[in-house]
Amino acid sequence: MYNSFHVDEAVPFVVRLKRRFRGVTEREGVLLRVGRNWGEWAPFPEYDDQVAARWLRGALEAASGDWPRPVRHDVEVNAIIPALDPGEAAALAADAVLIDGCRGVKVKVAETGQEFADDVARVAAVRAALDDVGAESARIRVDVNGSWSVAHAVERIEILNDLADGLEYVEQPCRTLADMAEVRSQTSVRLAVDEGLRLADAVDDAIVQQIRDAADVLILKAIPLGGVRPCLEIAQRIGLPVTVSGSMDTCIGLASALALASALPDEPLACGLGTGRLLATDLTQETSTPQQGRLSYMRLTPDSSSLADARVALAADRVTWWNDRLMRVRNLLEESVSS
Repeated sequence: MYNSFHVDEAVPFVVRLKRRFRGVTEREGVLLRVGRNWGEWAPFPEYDDQVAARWLRGALEAASGDWPRPVRHDVEVNAIIPALDPGEAAALAADAVLIDGCRGVKVKVAETGQEFADDVARVAAVRAALDDVGAESARIRVDVNGSWSVAHAVERIEILNDLADGLEYVEQPCRTLADMAEVRSQTSVRLAVDEGLRLADAVDDAIVQQIRDAADVLILKAIPLGGVRPCLEIAQRIGLPVTVSGSMDTCIGLASALALASALPDEPLACGLGTGRLLATDLTQETSTPQQGRLSYMRLTPDSSSLADARVALAADRVTWWNDRLMRVRNLLEESVSS
């Protein structure tokens, strides 16, 4: 685990999204440089300092250049469909197959302010679009972000499973691991855990067992979980099939997820790294999008002009907010090491 908190440069930034994702149309964060290497620190604003500190460890690991040697050069990628109206969702799904070569998509459901009927229409439209472009074998995953009760999850999983012609899995249907375990006992559809792991205070023996009881698939996000090396340890300890996913990163942050996917001993399931198509601006001249459904291991440097534009685009009060947050969270990490 990387324990040095020195950085040579910290650059707050904002990039624009083509479509609303998690309720936002922009993605803010800070790029960190140590020597020639860069890491991305962009915890969502609603996360407290303890959660943000784990993200900072992941960003510092990347900026230090401390990634393990890859065991594969590229990985299969799964596209992502935000909580859009059915027509937009269908168009994105078709592009994922025809342009990016993806063989599966993840559809966001249970968006705040929407009804289950919206989810039904979106999943049905995506399934129809995949079939229309000759991708009948393409699998659909859905991501609930912990929004359903046990009763709703059991009922809704079966409905969406029929509409999708068989879901690959359902990601975090309920908030708690105990509720997920209850759902798992009542459905044959596989469940995947994300927030149940990522927001846990510690990955101790009790959490490991609860995850094994609650899920069939483990979602690993390199930066939010503290870095590539901690994720490899978690994967080995829990022992479930793994999907590596991003956190709506720029290409700089996405490189950490690719480093993880490339270093896992066993080939991961199709990785949730197809978010480049959602970016309107990036920190590199070209945004990383899948080629023939795959992305290659890479360590990227931001384009100086793109980074300057992203820095200037961030309002002055937001620059101050991110700088203050970085100082506060870095102090928290230093205190945790010294105590």
